[in-house]
Amino acid sequence: MKSAMLSEIELDLLPPPAGGNLLEWLSQKTREKLPGDVSPVRLVVTASDSGGYRCEVTTFNGGIDANRIPKNSILEFRHRQVENTGSFNAVLLVPTGIGADIGGHAGDATPVAQLLASVCDTLVTHPNVVNASDINEIPGNGLYVEGSVICRLLMGTAGLQPVRSNRVLVLMNSHTDRLFHTLTVNSVNAARASYGLICPRVIELEPPLIMISEYTPSSRAAGRVEDLGHVLELLDRHRNEYDAVAISSVITVPTNYHGDYFNSGGSMVNPWGGVESMLTHTISSIYDVPSAHSPMLESQEVLDADTGIVDPRMAAEAISTTFLQSILKGLQKSPRIVTDREALRNPGGFTASDVSCLVIPDGCLGLPTLAALEQGIPVIAVRENKNLMRNDLTQLPWQQGQLHVVENYWEAAGVMAALKAGIAPNSVRRPINPVTVEKSAGASAKTPAINANGTAGSGIPGHQPRVHP
Repeated sequence: MKSAMLSEIELDLLPPPAGGNLLEWLSQKTREKLPGDVSPVRLVVTASDSGGYRCEVTTFNGGIDANRIPKNSILEFRHRQVENTGSFNAVLLVPTGIGADIGGHAGDATPVAQLLASVCDTLVTHPNVVNASDINEIPGNGLYVEGSVICRLLMGTAGLQPVRSNRVLVLMNSHTDRLFHTLTVNSVNAARASYGLICPRVIELEPPLIMISEYTPSSRAAGRVEDLGHVLELLDRHRNEYDAVAISSVITVPTNYHGDYFNSGGSMVNPWGGVESMLTHTISSIYDVPSAHSPMLESQEVLDADTGIVDPRMAAEAISTTFLQSILKGLQKSPRIVTDREALRNPGGFTASDVSCLVIPDGCLGLPTLAALEQGIPVIAVRENKNLMRNDLTQLPWQQGQLHVVENYWEAAGVMAALKAGIAPNSVRRPINPVTVEKSAGASAKTPAINANGTAGSGIPGHQPRVHP
């Protein structure tokens, strides 16, 4: 009988119709285009223009576990009723596997996280931002959650509940070289002894989990995960023992990728992170628990390879052996995932109503960005964080002033500070344009729509800017 596996599917969608809800349209077309035997786990719009949308979707083919992920789970949307203004909270997202200049390697967006955290009350971010192999310096006011959880948070279908600590179950691949078994166990014990990690047990996976890194047609890092059913069986069996899951397993890549990556000067997309996110998206979606993955080295030869002095963004990888510490530290206090509708109303939780802004690399378009659009959440897009995605975010039907395109994260921090203070970000710059004065018109007259840049326009072809209630 077929075991559960993860893979990527590419979809080409025609332009959306006029006047509709973009998120709703994308969700509907995705459901229609996907084969009936798979469930979507992750959706990325890699390119969009007047000719349509090109999407890449991570899919779960469950085999005997086909019903573990509802087909509409990541596509469900609930509009937030209010914005809670008692605190100012930001979501920082740097999608995995897109070759981001900042955050596309080994925790090299951590200084960004620390900067943005200093101008908000709570910063929600994900492993790709702060996982630096054996280093994790997430800000004290940061919430470390898996990327699919951020998606569901913004979609309004999940909330976060801060915790004192989690019981972290560790799954590790069996390895032909027992050295890597020893290194992994020592890493867990180091976490237990140095910062009090609670680990109920370490389970050696036999047969091992099969993870294969591949690049998609857009050059994103993704891949395939096979024989996932064995992992799901173990997680079912021990479900009462853990609050979070850490997995250490080998990711199969061509032998030359290690040298090519470290010698690329940062130009090569990190080949390991994409397939890792596919796995953790799935586990967090099925079990509603925080999860993270660290790549186990393939051999002693790879471990002993002399990388030389590498690009600073890769240096954390060059000095690490198990890459496990970053995820153990992150998972130790990762918030609990809340999905029950009643529980989402409980005080002390964190929901879409608590999100004050979303910060993303410019050009990144997926469910989080579209959810923010529909929720009326301000979005700050950073041009300097160049990446593989080819989308013009200014063409989306934003409310006036909802989208802020900035050059760098310094400017992003300034925009956040302005939003927190309740002032128009452009009011601190010069010149200040005069206010527009219009004469009232009859009901039959039409006033040109105003886009996020303050000019008349219709947004994406076939779409008109909307006014949210």
